[in-house]
Order: sequence, then C-alpha cells, then structure tokens
Amino acid sequence: MATPPPGMPLPPDHELALIDRELAQLDARRTYLLSRRDWLLRLPAPAPVPNGWGVRATGFPARPKEASGPGAQNVLLTLGAVLLAVAALAFTLVSWGSLGIAGRSAVLAVVTAAALGAPALLLRRGLRSTAESVAAVGLLLTVLDAYAVYAVATPGTGGTAYAAGAAAVLAALWAGYARTLPRLVVPLPAAVLTAQLPLPLAAVAAAAGPVGTGWALLATAALDAALVLLVPGVRARPTVSGPAAVSAAVLGAAALLTGLAELVRAGSAGAAAGPALLLAAGAVLGVGVAWREPSAMAASVAGGLAGVAALGGPLRPGLPRDWAVVVFLLLALPLLAAVRARALPAAVRRGLARAGAGVAALAALSALLPAVVWLGLRVRVLGEVWAATTPAREAYGPGPAAAVTLLAAAAAAGWTARVLPRPEPGVLAVVLGWAALFTAPLLCGLPVAAVFAAQLAVTAAAGVCAVRLGRGPGYAAAVCALVGALNLSVAALDGRTATFAVFGLLGAGCAAVAARRPAPLPVRAGAAVAAVGYAAAVTAALGALWGLAVSWWSLPLLAVPAAVAAAGPRLGRVRLPAEIAAGAVGAVALLLASWPWEPARAALVCALAGVVCAGAAVRAERRGLGWAAGALFLAATWIRLSASGVQVPEAYTLPVTLPALAVGFVRRRRDARASSWTAYGPGLGATLLPSLLAAWGDPHWLRPLLLGTAALAVTLLGAHRRLQAPLLLGGATLAAVALHELAPYVVQVADALPRWLPPALAGLLLLVVGATYERRLRDARRLRDAFGRLR
Repeated sequence: MATPPPGMPLPPDHELALIDRELAQLDARRTYLLSRRDWLLRLPAPAPVPNGWGVRATGFPARPKEASGPGAQNVLLTLGAVLLAVAALAFTLVSWGSLGIAGRSAVLAVVTAAALGAPALLLRRGLRSTAESVAAVGLLLTVLDAYAVYAVATPGTGGTAYAAGAAAVLAALWAGYARTLPRLVVPLPAAVLTAQLPLPLAAVAAAAGPVGTGWALLATAALDAALVLLVPGVRARPTVSGPAAVSAAVLGAAALLTGLAELVRAGSAGAAAGPALLLAAGAVLGVGVAWREPSAMAASVAGGLAGVAALGGPLRPGLPRDWAVVVFLLLALPLLAAVRARALPAAVRRGLARAGAGVAALAALSALLPAVVWLGLRVRVLGEVWAATTPAREAYGPGPAAAVTLLAAAAAAGWTARVLPRPEPGVLAVVLGWAALFTAPLLCGLPVAAVFAAQLAVTAAAGVCAVRLGRGPGYAAAVCALVGALNLSVAALDGRTATFAVFGLLGAGCAAVAARRPAPLPVRAGAAVAAVGYAAAVTAALGALWGLAVSWWSLPLLAVPAAVAAAGPRLGRVRLPAEIAAGAVGAVALLLASWPWEPARAALVCALAGVVCAGAAVRAERRGLGWAAGALFLAATWIRLSASGVQVPEAYTLPVTLPALAVGFVRRRRDARASSWTAYGPGLGATLLPSLLAAWGDPHWLRPLLLGTAALAVTLLGAHRRLQAPLLLGGATLAAVALHELAPYVVQVADALPRWLPPALAGLLLLVVGATYERRLRDARRLRDAFGRLR
C-alpha cells in the first residue's frame, strides 16, 4: 500500500484499518503485563524491581550495604572464637579445682574432641569460615589440656623442660590434624610456629649455655629452611612458607649473633673453638640456603661473614688488635674471587663477594681513622715554627699494622676494579694505597729525614698517577697528592732545612705537572695554583730567614705575581688559574704591608704592585689590569701625600683627574659618538667638586681665583668643542664661585635697600616675563635645542 506524501490525509478506509491494528497491539501488550503481574504477586518474597534510575518499585532509593556478607561473617566468627577461648581459659584457671579427676578428664576430653571434630562436619556443609574459627578454638583447648596435664599429673617437672616437650607434641599433633583436614588453613601455620620452641626451650632447660642455645637456634633455623626448600608443595602455600622463612631468618641471625658475642668474649683459642664451630655451621647453612634459593642472597652474605669470623676467631686472642684486623681482612679477601666463579649460583657469588667487600671496608675504616688522627697531630707544629719539636715514634700510635691493612684493602679494591670495569673501586684503591704508603713511614717510626723523603716520593707518585690515570682514579690521585703535600708542608715547618727542601721540591713538582700537556686540565690548573702558592711560601720563608719583619715580607712576595705576569702566554691553558693565584699573593702582600701601619712602606708596596699590574696590562688580553694599576698608583700617591701632611685637596684629586681626562680624550679620539659625560665627566667632577667645597670654606682669595679661572677655561673649551659635560660642569662651578665672591656685597646691598623694594622688583619681573612670555618660551626652546645638539 502506497503511503501518501506528508501533509496529505489518509483515505477513511485506510485510516480505520490502521487504528484497528494499533488497538490490537495494545490489547496484546496489556494482556501480557496483567498475567506477569499476577505471577509476581503469587511469589512468597517479591524482589524489588529496579527501574531505569536505580530506584525500587516503591519509589524509594536503594540503601547500600554497610558490610559485605563474608566480612560480617568473619567478624562474628572471630568474636565467637575469642569468647570461647576466654571462657575455656577462665574454666581452666578458676573452675578446674571444683571438679574431681574424672570430671576434669571428661570435660577436657569432650570439649576438645568436640572442638576438633566439629570442623569436619562444618566443611562438609560448606561453612569454611566457621570451621576455621572452631578449629582455632580446638587448638587453644589442646594448649589448655597440656597445661592441665602439667598441673595435675607432673607438677614436679621443670616448667621449661615440660614446655619444650609439650610444644613438640602439640606441633606434631597440629601437623597431623592439618594433614587430616587439609582444607583448614590455621592448623599448619600454628604447628610451624610452635615447632620453633622445643629445641631452644630444651637448651635453656638443660642449662646448655649461650653456645648450646645458639646450636638449638641454628638447628631450628635449619629445620625451617629445609621445610621451605626441600618439602614439596610448601612454597606454593604462603601461609606455611612465610612463617617458616621468617622464623629461619630470625633464629639463624640470633644464633650467629650469639656465636659472635661468645667469640668476642673468648680469652683463648680453646674458648673460641665452640663459638667458631657454631659460626662455621651457620656459614654452611647460609650458603646452602642461597644455593637452593636464588632470591636469598642475604643468606649468602651472612654465611660469608660467619665463615670469616669462624676462621679468624680462634686466632684473635693471641694477636694484638691491629694485627687481628689484618688476619680477618686476609681471610675475607678470597671471598672476592667468588665473583669470577661462574660455577656457583648467582646468589652465592654475589653474597660471598659482598661479604668480603664488607669485611674489607670495615678493616680499612678501622685502620684509616687512626692514621688520619695521627696525621692531624702535625698541626701542633704551627704553634712553634722552626723549633725542631717533632714527636717521638711512640706518639704516632699503632705501628705498621694499619699500613698493612690499608695496603691489603687497596690491593683488593684494585683487583675488583680490574674484574669489574667500573671507576669506583679504582678510586677507592688509589685513596687506600696512598693512605697506606703515606702513613707507613710515620707509623713505623723511621727517622724524620727518612719520613720526609718517603712521603715526598709517595706524593710524587700520586702526582704521576694523576697525570696518567683516567678521570676518576686520576682525580682521586690528584686530591691525594694535594692533601699529602699540605700535610707534608705543615710538618716541614718544624725545621728550616726541611721547610726549604720540602717547599722547593713540592713547588717544582707542581710546576712540572702544570706544564704536562697530556694531563687533564683540572689537574694542571690545580698544580699551577699550588706551584704559585709554594713559590710564595718559599719567598716568605726567605724573608723570615733574613730576619725581616712580617710586614716587610710584602716586598719579596710581589716578585711572585711579577714572575707570573712576565710568563704570560707561555703558561698556556693554566695561565688564568696561575694569574688568579698570583693576584691572591699580591693581595696578601698588600695586607701584610698595612700591618702594622707605616705609610712609607704601604706607599712603596702599592706603587710596586701598580708597576706589576701595569706591566701585565701591556698585553692586549689583560687591558683591564690597567684600572688596577691606576688605582694602586693613586693609593700610593694619596698615602704618600697624607704621610707628608698635605691638606690641599687638589693634590689628591689632580692625580685622578689628569689620567682620567687623558683616557677620555683617547676614547673620544677612537669613538666620536662617545658622550662627553662618559669621557670627561668623572675626571672633571673628581677635581671641581672637592675644590668648590674647599673654596666655599676658604677665607682667602687665591683658591676661588684659581678655581674660577679653571672653571672659565673649561666652560669656554666646552662651548668651543660643543661638549655638554665641560660646558655644564665648568659653568656651574664658575657660577658657584661668582656667587661665593659676590655674596657679601649682595648682603650689604640687601641691608641698604628699603623693605618694600624686593617685592616690588619681583612683581615688576613677573610683569615683564608675562608680557614677553611667548618670546621667552621660544628662546628657551631654541636654547634647549642648541644644548641638545652638544655632545
């Protein structure tokens, strides 16, 4: 049937057929909904029908549940189990005495059997949570049964011994119970935790002593490890393997600590044998655990440490402390070779290597700290320089054992750096090796000359390593060389000959390193700075040798920056650090010259320093030193004038003005666009302003006349050259001088005039200005434009 176009009415017969069809569909839908409604009403508990907006059929919003079903169930079961446990405990402790033996046995047997048997029925019905709670109560009842047996049947038995036996029996019973009902979770972890008690408690009951208790702890830890590693299926049950692994770690650590403590207290090799054997067994256990478990590297570390302690423990009582450290270090060094033993598991290799590295680090630290302390004692020489008060050999502490320890640790670090291509072990090897060789002559009690010679050789070797080694070890060698040089320099101040010999050799060595082209630039720069410092130190020592006062050391010290300035470009890439160090030496010379204050000496030193700066400023790349030279020359001039009693300000300002004007003139010659204020302003202001202030307070006529004449010349020159700075500064100064000279006469005229004349003249002036305002304004604009064209 064709559908008419939109907007055109249907024929009556067609429209009637369409309406009948729609009514039939509505009747069918109504019949289905009514039948569905009757079926829902016949249900015993009709469920709410949510609509499209999450609302019940009643129109009220659904309330969310505050607790899930299993969560609420577990809470209720836990509370119930706790209440039953409390009731059972109260019954055992309080009501037990009111029953006879038969009654007691019957009650315990019935309650325990019911608590242990009920979980089987509950599991069949699918009530697993309830079964777990009831089983926990049953396990607690077995503990109470054990206590009841002890209280009634064996009251005379020792409590600790009975507890050990009871713990073993309960652990076995609980393990069997868990095997009978494998679906229960609680019994087997409880059995594992209870099994930790029998052996330690038995050792305590037998008064086995610390070593015996340690063996009990270690045996228990071994059983735990065997349970986790050897029994099939245990690793797949975290509730069992977790407690067993934690117990093994805790008990094993306690056993090792017990053995170590007894080993430290042992006073003889025989007394140390027992703890050493315990530690050896712990070492075997730790390595074995790491062998079976790849993630147990910590067990291998503990085993390696225990093995070293076990081997060195019996030897320790017969050795001095320092040599005992050497023995332990030598025993630990072979563990580092485990890194290359590919046949061993990765956990064992890494754990043993880390154990060896840990022992080596502790040994090196124990030897390094005393060596640093004894080297620091050399600072006492500064209290009395050149007094030859070097301490005797026994004042330097332990002896060669510390040096041997550091050498062995350095060798181990160097070997590790070769096996593992990493810079960190190389840096450690350099530092430890330098410390061992540098302190060995001192700790061995050699004569002073031999000590200085050996330490100079070690410092020179460190400098060579700084030149030849890579960045990490090379920089470490450079730092060691610097530290050794400073320490040796302080020690050399104890005698004159030692001072000049050590300072001279160290300065020459630093200069050689600075001139070494292939060396890293930071090393060369540091050596250049040190060379300049030693040159200054030798110069100061010469001044002291000649008997000069400290303030007069400044004159020979200036020779150091003069030599550096003369070297100039020949210094190459270390020129800048050398010049900075030379500048620091020059500053020290200036400070020494000013204390105590003596104008003649201070002026001389400033002048000589200015000569050095001026000589350096001759080179184009050091033009900036010309300002320093000018400042030093000016300071020397002022100091000399002040010492001569000169009070005229122009004597101080003209030495500044003339060079400044000369520099400004040269700049204007090179750059015609430079402003006259930049070129001539500072120089003119340096003299005109102080002279003007002095002229206003000078009652004589000569200073104002000379100042006015000079200001007039400057003004005319500025007008002729069309320069703003000379024109304005000279004109302002000339006007101020003229006002100063005319001020007395103006005051006399003002006193002679009538009081009404000044206001009248002021009014007349305002009238004239107002009448010619436009003309004056044009004149002011022309003056401004003309002034703006000046430079």
